[in-house]
Amino acid sequence: MSSSNRPLCLIPGPVEMSTTVLQAHSTPATAHTDPKFVEAFGQVIEKLRTVVGTESAQPFVIAGSGTLGWDQTAANLIEAGENVLVLSNGYFGEGLADCMETYGAQVTRLRAEVGNRQPLAEIAQALRAKKYKAVTVSQVDTSTGVLGDVRGVCELVREHSPDTLVVVDGVCATAAERLYFDAWGVDVVITASQKALGCPPGISIVVASQKALGVLAARATPVPAYYVNWNRWLPIMRSYEERAVKYFATPCVQTIFALHTALDELLVGGMEPVFAAHERTSARVKAAVAAWGLKTVAVSPEVSATAMTAVWLPEGITPAELLPRLKARGVVAAGGILAGYAHRYFRLGHMGITATQDNGYVDIMLTAAAEALEESGHSVGSSGRCATPPRL
Repeated sequence: MSSSNRPLCLIPGPVEMSTTVLQAHSTPATAHTDPKFVEAFGQVIEKLRTVVGTESAQPFVIAGSGTLGWDQTAANLIEAGENVLVLSNGYFGEGLADCMETYGAQVTRLRAEVGNRQPLAEIAQALRAKKYKAVTVSQVDTSTGVLGDVRGVCELVREHSPDTLVVVDGVCATAAERLYFDAWGVDVVITASQKALGCPPGISIVVASQKALGVLAARATPVPAYYVNWNRWLPIMRSYEERAVKYFATPCVQTIFALHTALDELLVGGMEPVFAAHERTSARVKAAVAAWGLKTVAVSPEVSATAMTAVWLPEGITPAELLPRLKARGVVAAGGILAGYAHRYFRLGHMGITATQDNGYVDIMLTAAAEALEESGHSVGSSGRCATPPRL
């Protein structure tokens, strides 16, 4: 149990937040024209560039869920009938494909085996077979804890299809997994406030390259959306960055104040220490899973996320049994969400301040999980049988 005598929220987002972020989120009603807010919003836009590693890409910071970033990307960059290659490693890859199809894209879904990612040779073959407007990759698919090979995909696109946009779903990855937007050649990063950025839910964030903005400007058809139309939002983002007010729709003032504080805390030492802290924490969690005699859904360390861990349960134990026992020990964890397998695994989030601050959250999580597994009938440290899945 946390020091505040409440269960810790250690799911793959929303995440635990610092006291100062919570205080920033609790400010009184403030006009979106207030100079303090204008300054905070401008800094948020600038600091997001630092988080993803870009000098010139354009952040869009809009009220909404992370899923709204799919709509932003599809509506603005894809025209009906254009081809999109979706690298699907689970639930969220499938969802992004559905969103693309909603806006008229001709989607090719390249699916991986459960717990794995697509071999680069398979992606290269797909890129050679057809011209794609965009290729999408989930840097972390939250349903499986699989880490997409963003750098590898960027290299393949440069080699085989340099006009293709590289779109990264980074909702469960940004500020936890290494990503170097400019150096790797990423065109779009989709993310949200409530995961490794360490802020309450409510902000959809998309960072778009100048190449992507050029694609927007060269559209042959109007953007088929109102609220997510970047032609409406681009003047807003540029104005706030210049510390001037311009209006299209009301920004989520308090959540942006919270994000401003979270980014200040995150960037104290730059992003490299943040990445390293997540890697250390992840290695510790994965070592504990192995010591319990269990396996991660991700099939190898190479394809394992550092932001979270999905764990196959021992046969005979379900999330419905395990999760209440975890909560009784002060930890809220998550069940599975992958169709056909949801009852066979559980998920732990260890991103944001859980990874970067010395707060004891990981100790609490690992102790609670081991005790809950024992109470459920699994002898921790045994090599008991756990689920192994076939292909998606």
